[in-house]
Amino acid sequence: LADELVIDLRGNLGGSFETAVAIAGDLLSAGDRIVSVRRRSGPSEEFSCVEDGFFPAEKPVTVLVDRNTASAAEVLAAALRDNGRAELVGQPTYGKGLVQTIVRLQDGSAVEITVARYITPSGEYINNRGLQPDVLVPEGASEAQWTRAFG
Repeated sequence: LADELVIDLRGNLGGSFETAVAIAGDLLSAGDRIVSVRRRSGPSEEFSCVEDGFFPAEKPVTVLVDRNTASAAEVLAAALRDNGRAELVGQPTYGKGLVQTIVRLQDGSAVEITVARYITPSGEYINNRGLQPDVLVPEGASEAQWTRAFG
């Protein structure tokens, strides 16, 4: 098993919410909160780690983020950061903390409706705000600069 883990979420515009929750569960400890989904009406849905993840808690995790890290990728980054499991390195993230659904209309068009919001384990709404990195890497930095920032 590796001595440390670097997760590169730069340019990751979201992906699958379920996958982000599963990956967080692989790295967190039993009982750690991953994310809350708050709906306009009805109860909130809480996602927490059911059992200890496979990557040893004493080994460091770094998550690389940038302005194109969004949605489910932000859910993963926030879960790891807020539970003290990872340090975020890079630039502020995009800030897409909404759950949306597409409704097809009879004329063939569609409308996208916001049905819920993601809330980080620390209680933060990230929509239009994004996540702030622990270690800031300037925009346009070279790969060498990125490596030095977390190395």
